[in-house]
Amino acid sequence: MPPNIISHDADFLLKEDDAADLLNLSVRTLQAWRVRTAGPPFVQVGRAVRYRRRDLIAWIDANTIGSSSGWRS
Repeated sequence: MPPNIISHDADFLLKEDDAADLLNLSVRTLQAWRVRTAGPPFVQVGRAVRYRRRDLIAWIDANTIGSSSGWRS
Protein backbone atom coordinates (compact mmCIF):
# COMPACT_ATOMS: atom_id res chain seq x y z
CA MET A 1 0.00 0.00 0.00
CA PRO A 2 1.49 3.37 -0.94
CA PRO A 3 2.01 5.39 2.27
CA ASN A 4 1.52 8.73 0.49
CA ILE A 5 -2.14 7.90 -0.19
CA ILE A 6 -2.81 7.15 3.46
CA SER A 7 -1.01 10.20 4.81
CA HIS A 8 -3.04 12.68 2.75
CA ASP A 9 -6.56 11.25 2.88
CA ALA A 10 -8.13 11.05 6.35
CA ASP A 11 -11.13 9.16 4.97
CA PHE A 12 -9.03 6.51 3.24
CA LEU A 13 -10.35 3.07 4.21
CA LEU A 14 -7.64 0.75 5.48
CA LYS A 15 -7.87 -3.01 5.29
CA GLU A 16 -7.69 -4.86 8.58
CA ASP A 17 -4.00 -5.79 8.23
CA ASP A 18 -3.05 -2.20 7.33
CA ALA A 19 -4.96 -0.86 10.35
CA ALA A 20 -3.19 -3.38 12.57
CA ASP A 21 0.15 -2.23 11.16
CA LEU A 22 -0.69 1.41 11.82
CA LEU A 23 -1.58 0.59 15.43
CA ASN A 24 1.35 -1.82 15.80
CA LEU A 25 -1.07 -4.56 16.86
CA SER A 26 -1.98 -7.98 15.54
CA VAL A 27 -4.98 -8.53 13.30
CA ARG A 28 -6.25 -11.01 15.90
CA THR A 29 -6.30 -8.23 18.51
CA LEU A 30 -8.46 -6.04 16.27
CA GLN A 31 -10.76 -9.00 15.62
CA ALA A 32 -11.10 -9.72 19.34
CA TRP A 33 -11.86 -6.07 20.05
CA ARG A 34 -14.62 -6.05 17.42
CA VAL A 35 -16.26 -9.07 19.03
CA ARG A 36 -16.20 -7.26 22.38
CA THR A 37 -17.26 -3.95 20.75
CA ALA A 38 -14.01 -2.39 21.98
CA GLY A 39 -11.18 -0.75 20.08
CA PRO A 40 -11.37 1.75 17.26
CA PRO A 41 -14.53 2.28 15.18
CA PHE A 42 -14.74 0.29 11.96
CA VAL A 43 -16.78 0.21 8.78
CA GLN A 44 -18.42 -3.03 7.71
CA VAL A 45 -19.78 -3.60 4.23
CA GLY A 46 -21.01 -7.13 3.92
CA ARG A 47 -18.15 -9.25 5.26
CA ALA A 48 -15.48 -6.65 4.52
CA VAL A 49 -14.10 -4.75 7.51
CA ARG A 50 -12.34 -1.44 6.97
CA TYR A 51 -10.97 1.28 9.23
CA ARG A 52 -10.88 5.00 8.41
CA ARG A 53 -7.45 6.46 9.01
CA ARG A 54 -8.92 9.44 10.88
CA ASP A 55 -10.86 7.12 13.20
CA LEU A 56 -7.67 5.25 14.06
CA ILE A 57 -5.78 8.47 14.78
CA ALA A 58 -8.68 9.79 16.90
CA TRP A 59 -8.79 6.50 18.80
CA ILE A 60 -5.04 6.71 19.47
CA ASP A 61 -5.44 10.29 20.72
CA ALA A 62 -8.39 9.37 22.94
CA ASN A 63 -6.42 6.50 24.48
CA THR A 64 -3.22 8.42 25.11
CA ILE A 65 -2.56 8.58 28.83
CA GLY A 66 -0.38 11.21 30.42
CA SER A 67 1.84 13.76 28.80
CA SER A 68 4.79 13.08 26.55
CA SER A 69 6.47 16.35 27.62
CA GLY A 70 7.86 14.78 30.78
CA TRP A 71 8.78 11.47 29.18
CA ARG A 72 12.40 10.42 29.15
CA SER A 73 13.78 7.37 27.45
